Amino acid sequence: MPRVAIAGAGPTGATLALMLAQRGIPVTLIEAARDFQRQFRGEGLMPSGLDALHQMGLDALLETVPHRPLSAWEFWLSDRRLFRADEPLGADRPCTLVSQPPLLAALVQAAQAQPGFEWMPGTAIKDLLWNDQRVTGVLLSDGRTVETDLVIGADGRASALRQRAGLTLETQPKSIDVLWFKLPAPTGYAADNRFCTVVKGGRIFSLFHGAEPDKLHLAWAVAPEEPTEQKDWGNTFAALVPPDLAEHFRRVGEAITAPMRLSVMVGRCDRWHHPGLLLLGDAAHPMSPVRAQGINLALRDAIVAANHLVPVLQRANDSTGEATTEATRKAIDRALERIQVEREPEIIQAQQLQAHEASRGEMLRRFSWLRQGLSTASPLVGPLVQQVWTQQQQPLRQGITSVRLEV
Repeated sequence: MPRVAIAGAGPTGATLALMLAQRGIPVTLIEAARDFQRQFRGEGLMPSGLDALHQMGLDALLETVPHRPLSAWEFWLSDRRLFRADEPLGADRPCTLVSQPPLLAALVQAAQAQPGFEWMPGTAIKDLLWNDQRVTGVLLSDGRTVETDLVIGADGRASALRQRAGLTLETQPKSIDVLWFKLPAPTGYAADNRFCTVVKGGRIFSLFHGAEPDKLHLAWAVAPEEPTEQKDWGNTFAALVPPDLAEHFRRVGEAITAPMRLSVMVGRCDRWHHPGLLLLGDAAHPMSPVRAQGINLALRDAIVAANHLVPVLQRANDSTGEATTEATRKAIDRALERIQVEREPEIIQAQQLQAHEASRGEMLRRFSWLRQGLSTASPLVGPLVQQVWTQQQQPLRQGITSVRLEV
């Protein structure tokens, strides 16, 4: 009976493990960390990501974890609001912030109710197991082995499995890092939770209320070589944020967390698979932070992987209780090829759209005459810019290709 091992219990690994286990596929989910409390996990669920969870039957589960809808998107240039676009921008549901740690914990708990599921937290993978140039399992850091018919690497942008398999990640030139701050939220901000992007004085940053109570998040773009020097962040931000927020930033300056530096990596593997091994999510295609595509594309990866893998694995389970046949292994490997073929076009286009939007922000940051001109003319040009921007957001919000759960 074919067995699957998944490395990494992030959104891709946890949802795919749950879907496989629910469909009678024996699956082992291996996670190096002992819990899900990492310093940073993306929170933005676009309509495409919410739809993916809906197709998985996880609407009720989402309601049990901290989440918060966005009210609108605002863009400010030099102390003037260029435009505000209210959610849901034509979709059925607004973009929603979700706290990933409790979401992942709930997904794993749901999978643990399935008889064929095995959960291995706090266990790092040291290497892959091989037999005649085929991946046949993993070697754990404590010396144990897990022998499987398929290993899925959902272990993030620094994927150890990708490196062990010799699969190459082609990265795009690095243009920014992000300093991530948290601070107390202003009174009433949660009720009108706008994702506010500010461009002023050669700086560009965004702020919004996260899923957890009373926490404002602020993402500050910096050049990769720019040092993270200690500043009076409260007054620094107060001089840049929209006028109605300036006094709040001065008042809570000492409560602003020390920034966490996120190194932005964008790229794509030319080949996502090797006989017996499949890469998904950030392991195969790390995304820019622009418009929070990482978690949404990861969930869509999991659906497409389930569509192709479940029929092959179920047929093998139904046909024999003995060792996996060579024909089944070949069928698995053909399914891996089909998964990449189906998913790759959306990934390529999403990365292109992210790069295009980032380039527009960079132009506004660099050219003061452009900022000043748009800011001065905002009452006239703002509605037109809003219309164009809203139309251009639809592919990144709704998904570029059709993804439907069919198993």
